[in-house]
Amino acid sequence: ELADLLKEDREKYETFFKAFGRQLKFGVYAEFGRNKEVLQELLLFYSSKEKKMVTLEEYISRMPADQKFIYYASGESVERIEKLPQTEFVLDKGYEVLFLTEDIDEFALKMLGSYKEKEFKSVSSDDLGLEAEDKKTETEAEKEMFTAMKEALGDKVSAVRASKRLKTHPVCLANEGDLSIEMEKVLSAMPNAQGIKASKVLEINPDHSVFKALQQSFAGDKEKFNLYTELLYNQALLIEGLPLEDPVDFANKVSQMMI
Repeated sequence: ELADLLKEDREKYETFFKAFGRQLKFGVYAEFGRNKEVLQELLLFYSSKEKKMVTLEEYISRMPADQKFIYYASGESVERIEKLPQTEFVLDKGYEVLFLTEDIDEFALKMLGSYKEKEFKSVSSDDLGLEAEDKKTETEAEKEMFTAMKEALGDKVSAVRASKRLKTHPVCLANEGDLSIEMEKVLSAMPNAQGIKASKVLEINPDHSVFKALQQSFAGDKEKFNLYTELLYNQALLIEGLPLEDPVDFANKVSQMMI
């Protein structure tokens, strides 16, 4: 019945989905995805290309032949997602991105796993299969610097590396593994969350002026280098909408940089 409504009266279905779409997504996730094959055809997500809600079938129908994945980005609003550095890279490649703005969205897609044999892939994933070919590989000196940054940050990140996705932004976080940064935020808000953390990679834009400042401080001023490292990490947290561990310390370090 809902499938018929979707086909015959899109406007009426979208009104229904606005009210009950969340329940449909919970249905996908519930009971280990028992009903996901039926419910996946009823889901709607905001499209970066169409600027409106679309079905997974509609997304698939527009995919270029060389596109490997169904790309999505998660965040609190369409406006915030559009500004994410990770989103910029995929959009600039000409690919459509589904914007997920509800906390249940990514859990539902994780349960689906794929649609029509196309795997879902977050724009924040460390493996997009889209890395820029013109980005040079890291030199030994750069690897040494990134190792020092990782040591300064400790277990806050799993690695630091030169980004192959950043264009205009200096820094971003990528995530490794199945637990995404958005999923971490959702789970952390639940009672008895017990410090669930996504595995985060700090990516630095080697073409940004910040990178040169990092290199100079690494060569001649380790205290300033550690300060830069901490500031960049905290900037990346803010971009993702994650809480700072010590906002007062961050504010003081920003002030210190201005003196």
